[in-house]
Amino acid sequence: MATTSAKSKAVAMRPVIHGYLPNDQPPFGKMLLLGLQHVVTMFPATVLCALLMGFHVSTVLTVTGLGTIAALVGSKLSMGKFIPLYYGSSFSYIAAVVAITHAKLGVAADPHTLSVVQAGFLATGTLNVLVGLLIRLAGGKEALDKVLPPIITGSVACTIGIGLGATALSEASGYDAAAAPHGILTWWVVAFVTLLATIGYSVYLQNKGFIGLLPVLMGAITGYIAAAIGGLINFGTVIHSSFITAPIFTFPVFNDPATITVIVSVGIMCIATIPESTAHLYQISLYVDHLAEEKGSQKYGLSRYVGLNLMLDGLDDMINGIFGSTAGTNYGENNSLMVITRNYSGPALITAGAIAIVLGFIGPLADIVNSIPTPVIGGLMIYLFGVIGMQGIALMISEKVNLFDPKQLAIGAVILIVGIGGTIGFPGSFLPFPPLGIAFPYGLPAIATGAVLGILLNLIFLLFKPSYEREAVGESAAAD
Repeated sequence: MATTSAKSKAVAMRPVIHGYLPNDQPPFGKMLLLGLQHVVTMFPATVLCALLMGFHVSTVLTVTGLGTIAALVGSKLSMGKFIPLYYGSSFSYIAAVVAITHAKLGVAADPHTLSVVQAGFLATGTLNVLVGLLIRLAGGKEALDKVLPPIITGSVACTIGIGLGATALSEASGYDAAAAPHGILTWWVVAFVTLLATIGYSVYLQNKGFIGLLPVLMGAITGYIAAAIGGLINFGTVIHSSFITAPIFTFPVFNDPATITVIVSVGIMCIATIPESTAHLYQISLYVDHLAEEKGSQKYGLSRYVGLNLMLDGLDDMINGIFGSTAGTNYGENNSLMVITRNYSGPALITAGAIAIVLGFIGPLADIVNSIPTPVIGGLMIYLFGVIGMQGIALMISEKVNLFDPKQLAIGAVILIVGIGGTIGFPGSFLPFPPLGIAFPYGLPAIATGAVLGILLNLIFLLFKPSYEREAVGESAAAD
């Protein structure tokens, strides 16, 4: 009896570990708030992509929500557990699409042009599915690691996060947004209040119950209040749409003379999202397993499902291509949110998808979210984009990447310099290069080019192994 009592006391003294694993379902009220926080996190990038590519914002919100739900349900049906990822619009396709739509900010392209572009999104979805299927047949993570080892996926994730740093600072300062009427100092103050509040909530409310799972939402609210005090919000124009605003759905066409060109130029851009998606899966798998270990639960091992993850990416792109939304990717911002909040609940992400669908139909709700001032978004971006970069570093550390190996150094160095340097150093993040037809009218997209160069370098090293590797293999064989 004494032994049993001692064990009971030991269990009672263990700290309560807060957080949700992928198959956990929070209570309904909490799930709504957690889902809303995901929507707040994905909203700026998804809407910006829609505006830049000439797609209808309400349609993109609705269809990306539907695509997210389909991918989550697909993972649960396939393996009995959720892969907790949110799917939003991808920046990787902007160059190729804008060359076709000639989009003007805030003005949707004509329906026929959108329909032609959608054929390209179906192509990128198909390519993702085929690559994912090949990986599953070839042995899963081990097969992909040969082509996309952690030095590539980690460096790409780091590049995406840090490369977006200039965008975050531009949003925070109003550098590109005519901040003069309110003063640049006001923008900076609001941005830093948002940033510091979000960091404070995420650090000091960790393991403090449910409130500790909402730092980004609370940070956005705090920033919104600061922006209101600073006179950055005109509440008279916050709600201006009718209550119901039905999305405008368009459908792909394949008989246009430009369709083949679009399929090639847009479809091939999935090469930029495959390493990104793989890196996101590895990152989230690492943190999910860490939380499972803390809670004494069985590890999920999500990194084993690389092929399935890419197939789900393709499914999401196909849904977007069919109904008139932008091609997508799983969002690093929402990954960062999950790492910060320790909330990896699949049902919460499904709730977020449902909220996004509703936002596409309800004008006032979308107006309210859309009224979040730019410096508030900038403050959130500084933190979230930085965490994306840090997750890339964490991935390389966890996978024990040998950065004393000149081969690994070369691959990572090229990806980082081409990707980050090209993103912050050239207009539109395009490397100056002679136009290669309609696909790259402004040059080569920096992050995608860095990823491709890293993949090519890795293939060269696989085909022509360095002498020190051949010697190591020979010594190992002799010892056996």
